[in-house]
Amino acid sequence: MGKNRKLKEAKVKEIEEKMKKANSIVFARYQGLTVEEDTKLRKNLREAGIEYKVYKNTLSKLAAKKLGFDEVEDAFSGPISTAFGYDDPAAPARILNDFSKDHKVLELKGGVIDGKVFDKDKIQKLASIPPRDVLIAKLLGSLKAPLSKFVYLLNAVEEKRKSEEKQESQES
Repeated sequence: MGKNRKLKEAKVKEIEEKMKKANSIVFARYQGLTVEEDTKLRKNLREAGIEYKVYKNTLSKLAAKKLGFDEVEDAFSGPISTAFGYDDPAAPARILNDFSKDHKVLELKGGVIDGKVFDKDKIQKLASIPPRDVLIAKLLGSLKAPLSKFVYLLNAVEEKRKSEEKQESQES
């Protein structure tokens, strides 16, 4: 077996391992980004704990096919980058989508979330979901509001009772 073939097989294995480990994978066409823009994008992704790589399409297709992600093959046309998310499944889609709003040359192509293949439209919808901590804060806020009103009501009842007692004691 040739040295080149062994290197390619090792790279396919590496991609396959990353795809298995990641709970979200997003593919994007990056052609046309300047070095500065690409550096900024990589920094944003790295800060969010997302691994961002560029592999040969043929090697990525082989790895995806081995894992049963055959439908994702359509995403591999032209120069494609891959973002691997390990924590928040929506984070890679959100960051790439937000970046593409200011940098029109970056285009989401599709992805795999928890083993399910998503097309470009579904990935963009996923990108609109707020981060986990924002969702938790909204939930806590919605739980806190009725409790706050209830506490306010109890305090008002208590103060009214005290003022009535005070009034009664002054009258007697």
